[in-house]
Amino acid sequence: MELELLPLTNPFVEYTRPGVQYFFDINKNRLMTRNNENFINRLGRDNLNTLGNVSLLDIYLSKGRVVEPHYHQNAAELVYCISGKATVSLINPFNNQLSNITITPGQVANIPEGWWHWEVALIDDTHLLAIFDAPYPEYIFGSDILTKTPIEVLAHTYCLDPELLRETLKPLNNQTIIIGPTDECVAGAQVEAAHKQQSHMPLPNMPLPNMVHPNMANQPNVMPQHQQQYYPQNQYHYGKR
Repeated sequence: MELELLPLTNPFVEYTRPGVQYFFDINKNRLMTRNNENFINRLGRDNLNTLGNVSLLDIYLSKGRVVEPHYHQNAAELVYCISGKATVSLINPFNNQLSNITITPGQVANIPEGWWHWEVALIDDTHLLAIFDAPYPEYIFGSDILTKTPIEVLAHTYCLDPELLRETLKPLNNQTIIIGPTDECVAGAQVEAAHKQQSHMPLPNMPLPNMVHPNMANQPNVMPQHQQQYYPQNQYHYGKR
């Protein structure tokens, strides 16, 4: 019985023709930018024509940022942690079980083809490398599912109020998010948190003003008796009495 020898080179490339590429700077091919700390670079066969069935994403995330839920219907994905710390979450379509895999430098998480998954950075300066077994992995993002599916279909299917659903999805601006939350959402959450913290902050322990009753104008050093009853010191809070 003769064994068939498979070709060891890329069958899509004629290696003797001009223009064959063996080098590419992935820093020059940005997939998306959220801000200076959160962005993704991409490498595919359109960038490097000698690639076989492989491609990759170079992912930079700060703490709390998420590569939004999505799946690749034509590729498996291997996520390698270069620096930082991240949780890779995936749903097994055979039993609907959710797995949360935390990876640190030198560790990997494997996502089979077509599985719903996402990545969350647990600390700042997290750097991940996502490697695919396809030169052009296909993406279906959660934000696209939410914004491209008609509101009426979602509302009817899941028994939701269409107006409330429309208002809920409005911040997405019909955009593909890829890295979330958006900067506007983060800024809004920070302002809200600061406001809540301030609203629960006690006033400084300062002496109360000398509120003298008009009939006691000739006694400036005497505090009216009812002041302690209605304005107890050290019991003031913003918005509370």
